[in-house]
Amino acid sequence: MIYPTRLAVLLAAAGAPLAFLLGAIAPELWLAGPAWVILIASLMLADSFAGGSRRRLEARVEAPAALAVGVPATVAVTAGFPRGARPSGVEAALLADARLGVEVRARAAALEDGTARLQFLASPERRGEGVISRLWVRWRGPLGLVWKQRVDPLDIPARVGADIEGVKTEAMRLFARDALFGIKAQMDVGEGSEFHALRDFQPGMDRRTVDWKQSARHTALLAKEFRTERNHQVILALDSGRVMCEPVAGAPRIDRAINASLLLAYVCLRTGDRAGLYAFDEKPRANSGAVAGIGGFPLLQRIAQRIDYSPEETNYTLGLTALSGSLQRRSMIVIFTDFADSTSAELMLETLGRLLRRHLVVFVVMRDAELEDLTDAEPQASEDVSRAVIAGHLLQAREAVIARLRRMGAHIVDAPIDNIGPSLLNTYLDIKRRDLL
Repeated sequence: MIYPTRLAVLLAAAGAPLAFLLGAIAPELWLAGPAWVILIASLMLADSFAGGSRRRLEARVEAPAALAVGVPATVAVTAGFPRGARPSGVEAALLADARLGVEVRARAAALEDGTARLQFLASPERRGEGVISRLWVRWRGPLGLVWKQRVDPLDIPARVGADIEGVKTEAMRLFARDALFGIKAQMDVGEGSEFHALRDFQPGMDRRTVDWKQSARHTALLAKEFRTERNHQVILALDSGRVMCEPVAGAPRIDRAINASLLLAYVCLRTGDRAGLYAFDEKPRANSGAVAGIGGFPLLQRIAQRIDYSPEETNYTLGLTALSGSLQRRSMIVIFTDFADSTSAELMLETLGRLLRRHLVVFVVMRDAELEDLTDAEPQASEDVSRAVIAGHLLQAREAVIARLRRMGAHIVDAPIDNIGPSLLNTYLDIKRRDLL
């Protein structure tokens, strides 16, 4: 495709006033207007033959095969002219599925050694399969009067999933050599309930750990050393209903819950516990069952990838009752959810009360920074006051539910959106250390 630039249009339009003026002065000069237009058209035709040829353009798009929600990535475009005339620079644009979050504005770059390299930022917002479907590349002729453009159809798949690399990076940080020594020593030995070994009593140790019978037998003061029990069962229950699928701070709540769940599941499997993933909205959607060993982590990844964005309201009674019926032993149940009204909150509390009779429940609360900003912002108009009052009412209702959950015996993880994973992990380690399971 070849079409005029803005410069060519302005030059052609500039001939009209000139032709009108000359025609008013000397009627026989009215042909100056058409002659001017013909001159501009001839220059445009010459400009279209000069510069780089569309057939000689070689363009290539390189995109990551897998992207993660909330993690920026780069899509690289290379456009060059290996032989023949070359323009000074090119512009390019991409068309991709909205879930990939690829920049829609065109990028420009100068040619270096006959090749231009452009980068487009991709900020995925939702999980799923995406495709980069089209590439536009255009450049000006030497005179700057025409654009030469080529459109290449593409079919580059790009899958958007959970931030597995972020989970692994965080887990590797926790299980680095120095961190592993400290965490394992704290979790395995010293504060559990399972007998591990006898050791010489040292100043500062709890005197209640002294084994008097063994001390008398060995004529030395010996103390019992305990370690934390393993093979506990941790179930990660994710609400995938309408409210949890709404975005907050650039990503849906459910995706942030999945990342935190996978981080905790990885740590559970590494430390000898069993982990399972469960998702529900109006009815149960996914249930991996409890898996053991680090080899079970890929299964949890696949289950997490299949959790879809649901427009349905969450049915806590059906979802949590079905989960309770599938558990054969006391478990630690981590619930990721959010509620939009007092009615759904009451139904959730009623069902959680039944779960708490047998299981240890950890309730994860994602702080809503937008609501907090609305309540803290200085009002400039009457609408701002209304928004602040409504936001304050919602926050008060949330705090009331959290207070009731604490009184019922649930453990609460209340943290900012970007700190849910580490806060949940600290709660898990604290529960293990206190042997509450």
